[in-house]
Amino acid sequence: MEIINQSTLRTNNQLLVITHLTQLLNYVFGFGGLVVPLILWLSSKDSVEGMNDHGKSIVNLQLSMLLYIFLSIPAIFLLGLGLLTLIGVGILGFVMPIVNAVKAGNGEAPSYFMTIRFIS
Repeated sequence: MEIINQSTLRTNNQLLVITHLTQLLNYVFGFGGLVVPLILWLSSKDSVEGMNDHGKSIVNLQLSMLLYIFLSIPAIFLLGLGLLTLIGVGILGFVMPIVNAVKAGNGEAPSYFMTIRFIS
């Protein structure tokens, strides 16, 4: 007897949009922008079409933003360059999830600006 594994991926653009928008929890509560998308990605990456790519992009963005924030704190003492970096990371972290949520709603692939590929 041969068992055939037929994994059927369902298309759920609303879940992809919600996953992108949960990154904004950092601006509402101060935390959760990495944990909630990570939980959504890990729990549904095998059942939702495109969730694996979107989840990897979200986690890479959040880790990149954390790295940029940690590097910009000592750079504040170097002529205030760290303040510009913090402002840029804040704007980038607010705008890019919204842009990619719209892309996910339209069925397009995510594209995050200036992210480091920690997870490929």
